[in-house]
Amino acid sequence: MTLQQTPATATAPGSQIILTGDRPTGPLHLGHFVGSLRDRVRYQHEYRQFVMLADSQALTDNMDDLGKVHRNVVEVALDYLAVGIDPTKTTIFIQSQIPELTELTFYYLNLVTVARLERNPTVKAEIVLRGFERDIPAGFLTYPASQAADITAFKASVVPVGEDQIPMIEQCNEIVRRFNRTVGREILVEAKAFVPEVGRLPGIDGKAKMSKSLGNTINLGASADEIRAAVKNVYTDPLHLKVSDPGHIEGNVAFTYLDAFDTDKEGLAEMKAHYQRGGLGDSVVKKRLEGILQDLLAPIRARREEFAKDPAQVMKMLQEGTFKAREVAAATTDEVKKALGLSYF
Repeated sequence: MTLQQTPATATAPGSQIILTGDRPTGPLHLGHFVGSLRDRVRYQHEYRQFVMLADSQALTDNMDDLGKVHRNVVEVALDYLAVGIDPTKTTIFIQSQIPELTELTFYYLNLVTVARLERNPTVKAEIVLRGFERDIPAGFLTYPASQAADITAFKASVVPVGEDQIPMIEQCNEIVRRFNRTVGREILVEAKAFVPEVGRLPGIDGKAKMSKSLGNTINLGASADEIRAAVKNVYTDPLHLKVSDPGHIEGNVAFTYLDAFDTDKEGLAEMKAHYQRGGLGDSVVKKRLEGILQDLLAPIRARREEFAKDPAQVMKMLQEGTFKAREVAAATTDEVKKALGLSYF
């Protein structure tokens, strides 16, 4: 497939700017699709959209496996293209290739205390999840300042996030307000957290969110056999031992996925009622789920395979998108430096 870019001066569909992105630490999965990707396809017609491959941020807890981040940049870009994110409507860029983001982070670190960073609920939860305890990489602890740089560099007014990420946007806005007060004028823009209607999907094991690191995902590029095998392992109701037994849909991952992907809501409601009163086996529920996921992922997989035939073209798209994004970030950084009295020549 041929990829095209719009020029940097192209007008955007909407006046508001939206920033979103992913850490390239592995292929994207159904959780990403529900939580953000399918919305991004819509956003690109409503906003001026920037989508960031956050490779620099991914290094904060992957410095022991540099290749993991590097090789997944193109993999994630392929997932973007496969789901319908259009580089003529969305600016897709690589975070590490925009040094202005690092420069802004450096300035913002003077506007936030270590104590405030440590109180950030999202950071605290991630520290526990990764088992850092007090052995926390400094780059990980200061991530809120880095994210503030990403958001403000593009003057994004809307940032789609999960509920657990709302504290990050709040801290970004604290930095924005303190900066603007310090320089005595409105340079930076506060961002609004936008939480999608469908939250994070649980993993197929039902024990946690769908996560690459936990190995409980269904990847967007999964083969038909991989989808079939994953659906067979989807967690249902452990108390539903016989077909005749009444089943529970709360915490039943099969029904959670059906809620997210089944467009026949009336038929799904009937299936739920049947399952709850008894007489419906888990195999029937999983058969319905597999059919829906096969239909959903087959065209995505086909497009991904087509784009993957020309990785050089994908990298060219990323290079052009990064060039456009850097122009925007550089303009904001110049404003920030002038406001701080750091323009001398």
